[in-house]
Amino acid sequence: MISKIFISHSHLFSPLSISPVPKSSQFFTTSLFPTNLTTKLTVTPRPKKPQFPFHRKCFTVTPMASMQPAQTDKFDPDPTLTNEDLKPTTSDQRTFSGWEMASLWIGLVVGVPTYYLAGSLVDLGMAWWQGIATVVAANIILLVPLVLTGHAGTRYGIPFPVLARSSFGIRGAHIPTLLRAIVGCGWYGIETWIGGEAIFLLLPKFIKLSSLAQSITWLGTSPLEFGCFILFWLAQLAIIWKGMDGIRELEKYSAPILIVLTSCLLSWAYVKAGGFGHILTLSSRSSSSEFWALFFPSLTANISFWATVALNIPDFTRYAKSQTDQIMGQAGLPIFMGAFTFVGLAVTSSTKVIFGKVISSPIQLLGEIGGFTTMILAILGISLATITTNIAANVVAPANALVNLNPKLFTFRKGALLTALLGIAFQPWRLLKSSERFVYTWLVGYSALLGPIGGIILADYYLIRSMNLSMKNLYSLNPFGEYYYNGGYNVTAMVALVAGILPVFPGFLQKVGILHSISDSFVVIYNNAWFFSFFSAGILYWILASLKGKKGGKSLPMDPLLPTSS
Repeated sequence: MISKIFISHSHLFSPLSISPVPKSSQFFTTSLFPTNLTTKLTVTPRPKKPQFPFHRKCFTVTPMASMQPAQTDKFDPDPTLTNEDLKPTTSDQRTFSGWEMASLWIGLVVGVPTYYLAGSLVDLGMAWWQGIATVVAANIILLVPLVLTGHAGTRYGIPFPVLARSSFGIRGAHIPTLLRAIVGCGWYGIETWIGGEAIFLLLPKFIKLSSLAQSITWLGTSPLEFGCFILFWLAQLAIIWKGMDGIRELEKYSAPILIVLTSCLLSWAYVKAGGFGHILTLSSRSSSSEFWALFFPSLTANISFWATVALNIPDFTRYAKSQTDQIMGQAGLPIFMGAFTFVGLAVTSSTKVIFGKVISSPIQLLGEIGGFTTMILAILGISLATITTNIAANVVAPANALVNLNPKLFTFRKGALLTALLGIAFQPWRLLKSSERFVYTWLVGYSALLGPIGGIILADYYLIRSMNLSMKNLYSLNPFGEYYYNGGYNVTAMVALVAGILPVFPGFLQKVGILHSISDSFVVIYNNAWFFSFFSAGILYWILASLKGKKGGKSLPMDPLLPTSS
């Protein structure tokens, strides 16, 4: 690149150009320039042009080795900021159609946690239709940040950790990505525990009645159940080892299978219970005021359910063929969640008629159905549903976060393996002990971490930058780069993040039993943790960034690496 120096009142100067000459020519060297550079000062007159007031002429200087490296059209990322998993996707990698994006969501939705969440709402006092309405409303709300955040992935082909660099800074991006990774590791453990329970059902009865099935206090579960958990944990590694291509194929072909198996389960419940009339008898056990007190934290919990994926959705939409494909593929989320929630509630309520007791866990239900062939098919269905949800929702984000932390040390595979190991450390069997602990401690609690991150990223991308990102600067450690900020950290984003989290913290401490009493205002904030943290952090970031004079909407030059997708 040639640097240009413009000089006002140029009639005082003659245009100059410095150009290289053969070694045989006269040359000069100084201590300021490398001795291996040879140059000659050549005065080249230019044709005279009409002179206007303050007309500017220029002379060009070829940069010397000691000067700042010149910008070129070639994309040359810093090796400490990229590897094959972090580079923008090419046009050849854009293979996700609208159906494949929808298949991804079907694979995510159809699983035990979704089934369990629906039953938990009824267990906590809601009527069946109130539970479905709460789930659908939450996912309609969540669809907005999903599509908005997914836009950046499709437009620029970048994963979530790279997108976070624009708002949090080149190094500051580690904070939101690692927070997302921690939640993903917890979910990975929960899903793997559910898969282990499915394996436990296949064991002979005499083994399940042995001493190995007795719970150990310090472990919190039995050695036999823990062994099944580890076995399912190992089974998932084979798919993880294939990377994103293996995940895409798994989701694509699993979706129709899961739809068929879900339909079979619903048909079985309908026939055995003599219809679904009994579901209409499940009325709310709460008064009007009690319902609204239950509704808002439940709405927050349901938003938190997929708030994890709403953050790192660029990890998937970067493979979409177009914006239309990513939007249409995600638009089915409220429908899928509503439909599967109905299945969970309908089948759960049917168990009262069929077995004389309510069985809210699908794993326990499979143990009651009986029949070896039926059980095998059901267990395979549960395992497939668990794996498709677990790998896509809870492996990709933590793995990419670790790759972003140290691209030289971590690959996607190594990051995924560490994610799986941390999933064990979360002891998921303790998180699933009760509906209240699962919904109001786990789901609502981590929404206070993810909400502000989403608010800051969207405020930066849309309100500050008007969707214009510099691809070169996203992969550069140049101190003068667009996203280097202060030592690689955007202090404005850090302040907004902390401001979004802190007001929710007292409510969380009360839920886990550390604080016994807090003011009503903190209770309200905690019950609406995602909403409060998302909007408060996003608005604060927008105000602070605007006051610093960040110019949004500036049209950046087209990057050579910018994908052709709209």
